[in-house]
Amino acid sequence: MTVTFADLGVNDRLVRALTAAGITAPFPIQADTLPDTLRGRDVLGRGKTGSGKTLAFSIPMVARLSETASRSRTPNRPRGLILAPTRELATQIAATLEPLVLASNLRVTTIFGGVSQNRQVTALDRGVDIVVACPGRLEDLMKQRHVFLDEVEITVLDEADHMADLGFLPGVTRILKATPSQGQRLLFSATLDNGVDKLVKQFLSNPVQHSVDEENSPVAAMTHHIFEVGGADAKKVLVQRLASGEGRRILFMRTKHQARKLARQLTEAGIPSVDLHGNLSQAARDRNLAAFSAGDARVLVATDVAARGVHVDNVELVVHVDPPAEHKAYLHRSGRTARAGSAGDVVTVVLPEQRRDVAVLLRKAKIDAAPQRVTVDTPAVAELVGPLAAYVAPAPKEPAPAPKTRGPRTGGGQRSGQPRTGQQPRSRSSRGGHAGNSGRRGGRPTSARSESAGYRG
Repeated sequence: MTVTFADLGVNDRLVRALTAAGITAPFPIQADTLPDTLRGRDVLGRGKTGSGKTLAFSIPMVARLSETASRSRTPNRPRGLILAPTRELATQIAATLEPLVLASNLRVTTIFGGVSQNRQVTALDRGVDIVVACPGRLEDLMKQRHVFLDEVEITVLDEADHMADLGFLPGVTRILKATPSQGQRLLFSATLDNGVDKLVKQFLSNPVQHSVDEENSPVAAMTHHIFEVGGADAKKVLVQRLASGEGRRILFMRTKHQARKLARQLTEAGIPSVDLHGNLSQAARDRNLAAFSAGDARVLVATDVAARGVHVDNVELVVHVDPPAEHKAYLHRSGRTARAGSAGDVVTVVLPEQRRDVAVLLRKAKIDAAPQRVTVDTPAVAELVGPLAAYVAPAPKEPAPAPKTRGPRTGGGQRSGQPRTGQQPRSRSSRGGHAGNSGRRGGRPTSARSESAGYRG
């Protein structure tokens, strides 16, 4: 017999909101944790990426806070706090919460860096029930006395191991100390290393632990392929072919420069692509993710900033164009496909000098995939790519502004080279080789923008 959300104790209002969003049956980590979280227990949840952790903590938070939603909100004092390591993850958690809070007459806001704090301060001043925050900006606003955590009833720490990897644990510790010790605390993490276990011991009270898979285990619905190529030129051709199919795909690069360069090259080749990396402003990140989610761009070229927290439905293929440095990054990059029960493929492109390092990486990640020597014409490549998508002409580059012409001088003596009275001065554009700045590079092509990224938790 299939377990339902109602069977687990979720109230009718939230069940209706979930059903309206197309979510009718819980995933294992939700089914395991909800009975305890809804009773107010502290919970330590461990599950692989894409296993449904966001709803596992969103449902009990909204259910608990909705019980007292009728009382007036206190400005600058939220009652629910969710900490996330990246802006993208914070944004997507808030998107998952949105239908639940709307159904429960609650308010949620996000707090993270990279954007002006004015909107965040205004929302806090008006009063919000739930704050989804990255630690750095939240601490800044705490120091400025724009937010106080002394009324927080339930705190969630998501992707705790990634917080540790990024060096956020000292800030997270200070934030958790600012919340009431008697409040409910939920911690979700793929692993318990790098100090995460210390957070559990210090801040969770007699927690119930739920693990729905072995630590660092790969996703069963994910198929891994190791494609070896003869050199850099063969790699370039292969990567373009892997990007040229009809479905969504994410290509991972090591550096920001290479991610930006590859997105531009693919777009110019008729494959609409956007980039995602740390050099982009928050507005550019949001715009590019929205274009990718809406289908205006079929390919997302990213650095490891997208390895966690970015969820777009129906990503068919992940390509490690540059193999990552360590096995956890491989698993989290790969986890952008085969999410929430869907299937997906992962390709690692390997140059001859990378064979040994990649073999070690895969062994640590517990991936069993035999390397294949391929070219762009290998049947295994064609089968993976599927039907090629239609060519899409890149948007025209914006022309550079026309140079100003130099007018005649007035007064003073005449310089050498200045036109005599009665002569028309020559414009710079009439001098050979500079007309229209044709030798300069234009702006990077961009894909059409979308109003909504359509994220799912």
